[in-house]
Amino acid sequence: MPEKAAASRRAPSSGAGSAEPGTPTVLQVLRRLDCGTRGLTEPEAEERLARWGPNTVPAHRGPSWPRLFARGLRDPFTGVLLCVGLVSAVVASWGTACVVLALVAVSGALRAHGECRADRSLAALRALVVTTATVLRRADGESGPVEREIPVDELVPGDVIRLGPGDPVPADVRLLRSHGLSVHQAELTGESSPVPKDAADSATPEGGGPFDRPQLCFQGSGVASGSGTAVVVETGERTRFAAARALAAARRGPSAFDTCVHGVSWALVRFMLLVPPLVLLADAALRGPGLATVPFAVAVAVAVVPEMLPVVVTTCLARGASALARTRGVLVRRLPALHDLGAVDVLCLDKTGTLTQDRPTVDGALDAAGRHDPEVLHWAAVNAWWTLQLADLPAPDALDEALLDAAVLGATGAGGAYEGDSAPGAGGAVLGAAYECDLAAYESDPEAAEGRAPEEYEGVAAQPFDPVRRLAVAVVRTPGRIGTHTVVVKGAPEAVLERCATTGPERRRLLALGARQAERGLRVLAVATAERPARLSRALAPGDPRGLTFRGFVTLRDAVAPTAAGALAALADRGVAVKILTGDHPGTALRACRDLGMPVDADRVLTADHVDGLGDRELAEAAGRTTVFARCAPEHKARIAAALRTGGHTVGFLGDGVNDLPALRVADIGISPRDAVPAVRETADVVLADRDLGHLGHAVDAGRRSSANVTTYLRVSLSANLGNAVAVLVVGLLTSFPPMLPALVLVQNLCFDAAQVSFASDRPHPAVLRRPAAPDARALLRFVTGFGALNAAADLATLAVLALAPHGPGGTAAFHSGWFTENLLTQALVMVLLRTGRRTARGRTPGPVGWAALALAATGVVLPLTPLGAPLALTALPVHCYLLLGAVLAGYAAVLTVLRGRGAAGAGTPPDGAGGGGRAGRRRGAAV
Repeated sequence: MPEKAAASRRAPSSGAGSAEPGTPTVLQVLRRLDCGTRGLTEPEAEERLARWGPNTVPAHRGPSWPRLFARGLRDPFTGVLLCVGLVSAVVASWGTACVVLALVAVSGALRAHGECRADRSLAALRALVVTTATVLRRADGESGPVEREIPVDELVPGDVIRLGPGDPVPADVRLLRSHGLSVHQAELTGESSPVPKDAADSATPEGGGPFDRPQLCFQGSGVASGSGTAVVVETGERTRFAAARALAAARRGPSAFDTCVHGVSWALVRFMLLVPPLVLLADAALRGPGLATVPFAVAVAVAVVPEMLPVVVTTCLARGASALARTRGVLVRRLPALHDLGAVDVLCLDKTGTLTQDRPTVDGALDAAGRHDPEVLHWAAVNAWWTLQLADLPAPDALDEALLDAAVLGATGAGGAYEGDSAPGAGGAVLGAAYECDLAAYESDPEAAEGRAPEEYEGVAAQPFDPVRRLAVAVVRTPGRIGTHTVVVKGAPEAVLERCATTGPERRRLLALGARQAERGLRVLAVATAERPARLSRALAPGDPRGLTFRGFVTLRDAVAPTAAGALAALADRGVAVKILTGDHPGTALRACRDLGMPVDADRVLTADHVDGLGDRELAEAAGRTTVFARCAPEHKARIAAALRTGGHTVGFLGDGVNDLPALRVADIGISPRDAVPAVRETADVVLADRDLGHLGHAVDAGRRSSANVTTYLRVSLSANLGNAVAVLVVGLLTSFPPMLPALVLVQNLCFDAAQVSFASDRPHPAVLRRPAAPDARALLRFVTGFGALNAAADLATLAVLALAPHGPGGTAAFHSGWFTENLLTQALVMVLLRTGRRTARGRTPGPVGWAALALAATGVVLPLTPLGAPLALTALPVHCYLLLGAVLAGYAAVLTVLRGRGAAGAGTPPDGAGGGGRAGRRRGAAV
């Protein structure tokens, strides 16, 4: 029964989202839906609503504060700390248990608060799906259809709906009739220009997907112009919009930072599990069997854990996210994503809206011989002006606006306009100069058409762009020419040339000339005119003119975003490679790359059909050397992002449409502009204030600073903790008294932990910003092991000095005091030297870490001398003992300074504490 019920809820196979070649005809669609063009009856609609469910997409609801808090507790290091707190409570070390649990609670609360605040900043943004639709319904089988407004969620497959200018498309539909219909579907495909739609049963373009089929419209798009009648073929969770959201809901794999943290965490867990049995075995060999050493063994095992890691990590992230929101308007919705952003070494993005603006700009004008000719632009602008004035369009067409801007300014902007012209802006300058010359000529000869402003003509009639005929027609009268009208036509080269009085060979030559311009990534419009007697043009206007005189071509390109070139150069300086994943033609993408100063060879371009022919391993290899991926559908973008991750890269994906949702989820980090589709904003990890890629560069810098500070903290904390744990273990097994009292251990840890919070406010060396900050768990553990051994040697040397010094102190209190002081001093040295290495801070005042280290050292020296020392069983040492401790510390600092550079080079990390780039460190870390 469940299978039967599930099957009954499936919409019929209508072809709206089908991947099969060709598009079903209207008759085939109506037969499959068991409906007609007059609409459903009310009983049929009710039965289908019960069978297929409401036309709703599951709403996105952000996790609540308690859920965010609980999710933060699943962090690997937090899990280790919870185990430490539990074990400390079991062995009655209540102070350690309370401190550790308090740190975990503070860290979880800070993280949950930051992510909740980011979600609240997006919650007020408007939803995409509309609330009502115009539908044809009948009371019964004998009644005629009646138009009525119904809630969108009551639409069912088989409903016939009306679409008009400005109407959002409420479901996936198949057009029955259309008149000049064009649709904005940027939310689904990223295309900036309206897409013509036509109900005719025409063939599907070769290699095109569902969005390329002119007979189909999809939920999430909106009508730009024209009108139409359509039959609903998919609703609710079966629409393309819902399918993209379902793909986006898939669980994302572990990110670069997650994998490194998991690797270090498992190494610590193994250490904690290995130490107690070894301690018990060693104690049994030295003193005989017994369980008295169990608390000591557990204390040694947990001593290496960096208790402040969750607080330091969360504080670093919160500070970075807060600064980005305050200064750049960048919202970090998932705090750990800031670390992932710093590790990104490949950024995938669409061309439209990020690298280019959502508007075209005129590139040049060519006559029939391929020479520049401003008169062609002049007539194109006349057509655009009077089409806009007389056709009563709901909104100006972007192409017409570009033509008018170019005509008014007398220039065409950047970009070579003619074949062989390689200097950017040369075409625009030449054309602008020629236009100004023609304007001067007109001032001396008012009868000349060239140079006359479009509004100086008298508009007679106009026909806006028709997706079927693929052209726009305007009829104008030139002042001073009585009885004659000029018919001006612009549109697709094939459509315009078909109506021109040209021979077959000449038409083929002109089509080839236009095709060469299109191969350069330009959009091509053909322009033609004809002189008609006024009585004849009024009778036929706007009509379907024939016998036109071909004037030439106007070429347009996507306007490059003003800040895109600089932002791409800055990302390249940071070691971030940019991959363009677009649904456009390869030539269009290559043209944009050239305009942005990104020369791309033809062998670094892949189209969707080539991607389909590659296996996962082959695609991973090809994706690394490819810059442009063209004709991409949503599934191609997701697969390419996954292939880049498989190839060892940390991938960021910047998208704004529903077609980008799957890739946003597959990538290590999803990024969107604030004006993206709501579903995309809800999915993205980082939301930019606008489409300026420069903000993304600042976010990358913030992520790398946070990652560097966290990595430095891990190196300092783990090295010091491991050295202390080893020293405590050795001394505890060789002496008859505990090397450190529990109260002293707790005070020492609290002092060190408080000082290490300063790493969250540190400003690392600028070299951190030049490379991706993907931590390498194996290199980090090698570094910690080496310098932890050095720290343990310093601790043991201190104990030897205290024990062997002439007239040395007597009793355990002196040893406790000496070791307490030495521990805090060595930890202060580690904080400074392991952070800076050979790069000293000459000529600078101490930063937050320097001041914290000074305070920690002062505490180690002064505390035993104060009244607080007595309750902790601390006592003052003789002066010569302090001198001996100073000698030990000087030798420790000298060795640490010498080995610091070698250790960093051997660990594969830069001196500032940042990790190596790419995903290779992540894979090695997972094997630790």
